[in-house]
Amino acid sequence: MATRSSTLRIGVVGYGHLGQYLVERIIKDGAGLGLTLAFAWNRNPHKLKGLVPDHLILEDLSAFKTRVCEVIVEVCHPQIVKDFGVQFLSHAHFLVGSPSALCDPELNQQLRQAASLHGNTLYVPSGALWGGQDIQRLNDSGALTGVFVRMSKHPSCFRLTEDTLSDWTEGEGRRVLFRGSVAELCPLAPNNVNTMAAVAVAAGTLGFPGVIGEIVSDTALRDYHVVEVEVSGAHGFSVHTVRRNPAQLGAVTGSATYNSFWHSLLVCKGHGGKVHLC
Repeated sequence: MATRSSTLRIGVVGYGHLGQYLVERIIKDGAGLGLTLAFAWNRNPHKLKGLVPDHLILEDLSAFKTRVCEVIVEVCHPQIVKDFGVQFLSHAHFLVGSPSALCDPELNQQLRQAASLHGNTLYVPSGALWGGQDIQRLNDSGALTGVFVRMSKHPSCFRLTEDTLSDWTEGEGRRVLFRGSVAELCPLAPNNVNTMAAVAVAAGTLGFPGVIGEIVSDTALRDYHVVEVEVSGAHGFSVHTVRRNPAQLGAVTGSATYNSFWHSLLVCKGHGGKVHLC
């Protein structure tokens, strides 16, 4: 594990829209916030050329331990969490941008054990989730009884592992694609349901099998994604929130989520060997 310093050295794994945003912002604003870029990796390293200084480009992800860093941020795909998550936690704090990977109970346990063993924190960003800390407090008090999450987007914004949406047509309106446990939903739409995964982490007593999720394709949603969360608790307690997150057609991630993720990164200064929603 790297020796901690006053400056947080950040490794960014993935250079899609969110990864590019984080790298650019660390380079531009990081110095004033005590952040510096340790490395950036992308499956296709040529995408980084000319955009990231050559000495900060990591060509081979398995060589990440050659770079001194305090925080590693994954923003590419759940498979990276599965392949490298335990190794990342042996070296640094780990901000997992694809928390849908945690629906695998074996991997979830392995990551928690690695965090505890090495004293590093497994950070789960709130992303598009509104009120995650409140859900966590209700859960920790023992009063949480149920959570339902609905995510509605234009069909062009979904990246599904099955051909459920291959026949969509403009103007068809609203179509429920799936309703069931978040544990079942994550493998179907791993890039679209990270908000639901964050809910499952916050609602730890329910977890991925106990939180109910629904994804909805709606051709009317051309300018934003909608995230609805219904929380129930003891003695008739209930909360229903609706968040409209501006997004372009075809965008997996809503625009407000970029800034939310940035602020999650600023929190990653070490919270012990555990899972921390940020």
